[in-house]
Amino acid sequence: MAISHIPSIGTVTPYSLRLLRSSAPFAPKLSPRISLPKKRFFFFFFSVSASSSAMASSPAPKVLVPIANGSEPLEAVITIDVLRRAGADVTVASVEKQLRVDACHGIKIVADALITGCSQSVYDLITLPGGMPGATNLKNSAVLESLVKKQAEDGRIYAAICASPAVALGGWGLLKGKKATCYPSFMEQLASSANAVEARVQVDGKVITSRGPGTTMEYAVTLVEQLFGKEKADEVSGPLVMRSNHGDDYTIKELNPVKWTFSDNPKILVPIANGTEEMEAVMIIDVLRRAKANVVVASLEDKLEILASRKVKLEADLLLDEAAKLSYDLIVLPGGLGGAQAFANSEKLVSLLKKQNESNRPYGAICASPALVLEPHGLLKGKKATAFPALSNKLSDQSEVENRVVVDGNLITSRGPGTSIEFALGIVEKLFGREKAIELAKTMLVVHP
Repeated sequence: MAISHIPSIGTVTPYSLRLLRSSAPFAPKLSPRISLPKKRFFFFFFSVSASSSAMASSPAPKVLVPIANGSEPLEAVITIDVLRRAGADVTVASVEKQLRVDACHGIKIVADALITGCSQSVYDLITLPGGMPGATNLKNSAVLESLVKKQAEDGRIYAAICASPAVALGGWGLLKGKKATCYPSFMEQLASSANAVEARVQVDGKVITSRGPGTTMEYAVTLVEQLFGKEKADEVSGPLVMRSNHGDDYTIKELNPVKWTFSDNPKILVPIANGTEEMEAVMIIDVLRRAKANVVVASLEDKLEILASRKVKLEADLLLDEAAKLSYDLIVLPGGLGGAQAFANSEKLVSLLKKQNESNRPYGAICASPALVLEPHGLLKGKKATAFPALSNKLSDQSEVENRVVVDGNLITSRGPGTSIEFALGIVEKLFGREKAIELAKTMLVVHP
């Protein structure tokens, strides 16, 4: 699969970007049923014990992530997920009259609290996702405005990404004399309220800003570094399988290329369950809906709402029983240990996947799901694949596991949260062509615009 080189933005973020070890240990939700090499397991056990002792000696930093109708879900969920991985006490607060918000791209997120219930609380960090009209809805919340202004007055950290630095922080007058960045199309507006710079992530004192969907993971790790220090940021970033060359071209390994065909607008099933990795699910859904695919999000639980691996509450479109009555051009499984185990144990979902394979229709999986769902059910037989680094040894053919995204005929697999956008762009490329995928990558700031 040919992808042309796109130059790097060339801006160094405050978080020192480095080559992250793809063999970093799995997140601390491992089941005893998953066997890992002893050396890796004991190192991981020790590191968790050490950090647990440190956390016991001081209270977890409190973080507020407000969300609104029209918020960019990818920016909200990545930030929440990464901060919770670091041990922060994150409250997701809706500025609407109800807990559920209708975020961009038809993604439904259920908040932990209403913003009105947070007005008397003190936070170590308040971070605003972007998205339109989400940024405007955040700006128009009097309670949120009061909280963020008090945050600034008290010298505590406040942050925003995408449209929100210009629309909300700038609109509230909280960026005067500060270096800040935002989504490219809002830079002119930002310049009237801040010293606008074209960094992927910008830190100026207690103010942290970033550009958009493709810079969110860097932004979230920077927030971890500001709250906890560089050592914790490194600890958290390893298992994310982040890119080392942010802004550069992404790479996909394709073997046995075949054309993925569909009759009209491709219909794609994305199942979710309790324990699904929320970052991966949201990034896949977000990118594919941006490409105008017809994405059906189906819950394996007995209700639409699921509790994902880092306690983000997502609402599906349908229950799997109803979704299974339809046929799909593609079925894509997000990861997360609990979610993958639920997928593997679902006779209905496994049946759908086997029919998909038998019909030579595309299917894919990321993170834990290639190893825990596809492999044990014979769906990787004769195929090259990749998976989360700590679970790659469960694949019968490990010859391509070091690749971030692997396409083998009608199968596509990938490694983890930090490869999710590349994984989704690979799907876009197979369905709609390279030009469409590159256009999306630029719009999302995954690669240099």
